Order: sequence, then C-alpha cells, then structure tokens
Amino acid sequence: MEGGELVDQSNVQIEEQVQPLQITGDHNITYNNCRIFNVTGITQQASNTGIQLGASTSTTPRTTQGSRLSELPSPQDQNSPARKRPATETFGNDVTRVDQADLASPLAKRQTTADVADLLARELKETYRSRCSRVQPIPYITDKLCSVDQVFTEVGIQYKFGRNDSWKTLNSYCDILTEAKGDSRIQIIEGEPGYGKSTLALQLAYDWCNDVLKSTLGRIDILVVLNLREIGETKSIAEAILKSLLPEDISSITETDVELLLQDRNLKTIILFDSYDEYPDQYSKGNFVAKILGEKILRHTHVVLITRPSCKPAGCAPHTGQIKLTGFDESAREKYVRKAVTKGDEQATQRLLQAFKSNPILRDICQAPLFTVIYAHAAHEEQVFQEISSVTEFFRYILKCFHSHALKKCESEREKDELKRYAVDHANLDKVAYESLAGENQQLIRKRNYLVKELGNGLHQACVDTGILIEEKVLNHKYALGDEPYSFQVRFFHKLLCEWFASHHLVKLVKDHPSHDPTVNMDPNDLQYIFRFACGLDPNAASKVIQLLKRKKDGNRFALLCALEQRGNGNNIGLDEVRDLMSGTVAICSWDSRLLQRTTVQLLELASGNEIPIAEVPIVGCRTVADQSGSSLALPRSQLSLPILSTLQELVIWDDGRRMDNTEVVGILRYTAQCAAVKVLR
Repeated sequence: MEGGELVDQSNVQIEEQVQPLQITGDHNITYNNCRIFNVTGITQQASNTGIQLGASTSTTPRTTQGSRLSELPSPQDQNSPARKRPATETFGNDVTRVDQADLASPLAKRQTTADVADLLARELKETYRSRCSRVQPIPYITDKLCSVDQVFTEVGIQYKFGRNDSWKTLNSYCDILTEAKGDSRIQIIEGEPGYGKSTLALQLAYDWCNDVLKSTLGRIDILVVLNLREIGETKSIAEAILKSLLPEDISSITETDVELLLQDRNLKTIILFDSYDEYPDQYSKGNFVAKILGEKILRHTHVVLITRPSCKPAGCAPHTGQIKLTGFDESAREKYVRKAVTKGDEQATQRLLQAFKSNPILRDICQAPLFTVIYAHAAHEEQVFQEISSVTEFFRYILKCFHSHALKKCESEREKDELKRYAVDHANLDKVAYESLAGENQQLIRKRNYLVKELGNGLHQACVDTGILIEEKVLNHKYALGDEPYSFQVRFFHKLLCEWFASHHLVKLVKDHPSHDPTVNMDPNDLQYIFRFACGLDPNAASKVIQLLKRKKDGNRFALLCALEQRGNGNNIGLDEVRDLMSGTVAICSWDSRLLQRTTVQLLELASGNEIPIAEVPIVGCRTVADQSGSSLALPRSQLSLPILSTLQELVIWDDGRRMDNTEVVGILRYTAQCAAVKVLR
C-alpha cells in the first residue's frame, strides 16, 4: 500500500481485489478508492494508515464473503460493538467516515428492498417461532415447556377511541389490529398484573409466523415484537431489533437496512412494544419509544404498546386507540382448565370449576389469568383444593406448591434440607425485592453477579430452582472484541412475586421504624398487593400499613381491603371498618379504575354476607343493566357484576342522558325486589 512499510513477501500469497473499496483506518476514517489485496500468512501493520491486516485461513477477502466487517474494528476503536449504528461523515473531498457493516449489508449488495424485507421477515419469524415454542406457564415446572397456542385462552377485551368515547366489547383478540384500530396509528393495550399481556403479544407473533387463517396479520410484511424490559440503554429502534430479535451469528442485516425498511411506506409494518411498565428507559428523556409514540419518528407506522393501567406513557397523540384486557370470566376459566390442565378428565374438570365457583375470594383473585393458571395446575398436580380466604393465603399456598415441586426433584437429603431452609430464610431476597419497588424508578431486572452477591449462591440457586427467579441470557449493548458478548440478567417470574417478597421487608421496616414511611414512593394503584400481603403477613404491622395507605390517593378503599387480609389468619379485623364505610355512601363510578370498582363490589358483597347494613350505593355512568331474572346488575364498562345485596337500603342508578327500554327497567326492578332491605330506588 502506498506509504506503507515494506515486508518480505517471499512467503506471502497476494490476490488483487478488482473493485476499489473503502478502508477504515485510524479514528474510523475511511480511505476511498483503495485497492484491497488478500494477504495470507502474515500480520502487517501499515505504518501510515493504522490498518490491521489479520492472518486468515480463508483465501477470500471478508468483504466478498458477505460477513460483517465491523468484526474488524480499527486499532483505535477496540470497544466498538460488532454491529453499531451506521454513520457517515465527510472529512474533505476524498476521506469519508463510514461504518464497515454497510459494505456487507444486503442493500449494499444491490438486493431489492423487497428481497431484504423478505429476509428480515424470515429471520424475525425464526426468532418468534423459537420463543413461541418455549412457553413456561407454571414457574416451578421448568421441564415442561409448550407452544403458546396450547395454553392461550382469550380474555375479555374492550376498546374505545379518544377520551370521550365509551368502552365497547371486542369479540376476539384477532380484531385488535382492525376493528379496535379504527383510524388510530397508535394503540395502547392495558391490563392489570397477571392479565395475560405478554401471552397476548406472543400469540400475535405466533399467528404471524404460522399464517393463522383467522388472524389479520397475514397481510403484514414485517411484525416487530420487542419486549422493552430487555432493551434498556438502546438508542434506536433499529439497534433494538438487531440486538434483540436477529441472530447475531449469522444475520447479514445491518441497522441501516432496518432503518430503511421501517421508513419504507410501501411495506405494511407493525411495531409491538411489550412490557412498557418494565422498560428501564421510560423515564429517560428522548428515548426512542417516546419519540415514536409522540410521532416524532416513524409517523406512518402502526404501533401497539402493552402496559399496566398505572404506567401509561404521557404525550401520546390524542387519537390514540385504547384497549384494555378485563381478565377471565367463568367461561374463559373453564375453557383454559379443559384445554391446558385436565385435558379430557371430566371429573378433575368439575372439581376445579367447583373450587372457583364456591369461593368468592378465589374467584376474585383468579379473574387474573395468571392466578387461574397457577392455581389450576397446582391444585390439579397436588390434588389439594385448599380453601382460600385472602390473597395472602393464596400466595402462601402457591409458594408451598413451588417448594413442594422443587423438593421432589432433589437428589439428596442435603439438597432437600437446604431448600427447606431457604423456604423460610429469605430475608436477603425480601430486601432486594423491596429495593426494586421502593425507589422513584422501579428496577425489576438485576445482573446475576449482583444478585448472587446480595443473596448468596445458595439462596440465589434455590430461587432459580423453584422458579421464583428467572435467568435470561442477553446481549451486552457495549462490549470490546474478545469479551463475552452475552451476560445473564435475573428477574422475578412475575412482578407479583416481587411484591410478595418485598412485603416481608416492608413489615420489618414498619415494625423496626414506626415513625418512618417506607411506602412514600409506592402507588397502591400499581402496587396494591404489597400492602395487602403486608397486612396478611403480620397483624401487628397491619394497623400501621393501613394508616400509611389511607394517606394516599384512593387509599381508603384499598386500606379496607388490606384489613380484610387478616381474616386469613383467623381474625375478624376489618369488619368494623367495613361497617363504618357502609354507613355512608359507597359509590361505583365509571371513572374509577377497574381495580377500585372491583374492590368496592367485593366489600359490598362482604358486608351483605356478614349482615352489615349498606346505606346507599350510587352507580354512576356505568351503563348498568340487569339480566332478565334480576339475579345481578352488570357493569358492562368494567365487566363486573353486582350480586344480590340482602342488606342494601338505597340504590341509585345515574346514567346521564341514557334512555332505558322496558326490558331494562323490568330487570332492575326484579333485582331490587330480591334485595330484601331496599327502601329506595332512584
């Protein structure tokens, strides 16, 4: 090379590359119109350019093999990742800074956009097929994975357009991207903890991969399904796709290719962001997800975001479509039990269904599909149908099943003894769980090295073995050549398990520091279970927790429900507070969160069952209807129903501007006739 240092070429084979190329040297500066030679048998450092020629067993230049040239960074840039975001910058007339990966990209090889889009779709589908075939419905059964379509059961779904629209029921999840879309480019799907949000995302990916006939995804060219929990510190959507979804070892697609395809208006593309509530960068100003939702980039692309109701992004366009998952009703619960649990065993099916029907607390808990799944499988496997009287008691039962299953797999008595010890001695895990939730920004994913240090090897491994903690292999976003590109992150199987262990530490803090408020950053709309668990775990701490909760917005009704948790300990504490509440007005309003509405219904049912007088119940803006028999009042907007309340004294139904027909009026009259204590209907 001109200006380079001469070397002995007696044992060197050189084959001239015909086409002049660009070569990156010092400081990522690329020299245009260079002539490349294939050099075998030596390593030469060109003194003037800083270009490293590595010895190779191949007789063909890497540029002609289609591999990513960014695997050979310049000596001054050893920390460059294997595929970084392409950039070009001109330094004069003949020196341009480029990313070498561009030289190996399909588009750089003059393939058509359609060809590269097809290649991207094929690689995405390969990733989705792998993920959809490895679903683990039960956290502690790690050796029985299944396909998502074997366990997916439709939940209730409602949708609306804009703030002033009313909620409408969607017949099938297949209509989310059509009927529930309307003219909206952005849709937000919200669901409470355990309501099947991530399973829905996987099912949509499954439908696209397998050309499911009933799905409308067959017309989509590119479907991007990104779990935001996994892509913190990622600067662009293209980088996220490359690192999270494409096979790092074989894919020749570059970030430039992905960016060009996403910007192509001729392609039908959908981007689905899952787990926004666990997105590490959601509070980072200018993150790429916020830019997309705020229509600053990719304005033509259909975007779907999945999150919890308490963690919806700010700054979305006013015409954003809204969708909410409303959980399992009795029909969906029965369908799941038959499909995924009992599989034709009618006697076992009826035992499970009766357990759900006979217990109002269990029925309320298992409106969340996750709880239905865990309880149904655990009860079916253990053949134990434990009576459940509180959420705390439910989780005690589930954790008992976790450890019972893990003990069966222990090969020695020493392993069994260790597992039994960690089942009761988990203070370090409690502290980590609390710290994950108590800060201004929740931190739900931890590096494995950190957790092992905090928990100790024994407790950490026990939690992994029981399915409480899940280890995930992830690509390091920044790594130097020669370093391990992957690392392990650890998370709780579900955020509710994190709340369970965090509540143990909350009890400790409340008892050790009674004048301190350890819940200052905790919103009960997001973390109601940590309060409920704490009250159920320790009656002595419950009164303090309830006082703290009552100071928060919407905390009063949550506080009452927390008090009721102690009934699982054989205590009647909470009924006096319920009696105080029922002596005044107890309203069910359409603008309340569904969680608050369900809490109120449960308290009314509890009051009636304990013969506590209910003074007045106004139902406001809920489009209340009664079935023909008058056995319940349905609240369609929240998909809840109000049972017969034998101690109800006054019922008010307030639906401004709504006209009821004769059938609706008769149904409401029949309902009130069965509420024996009713004196006033308005």
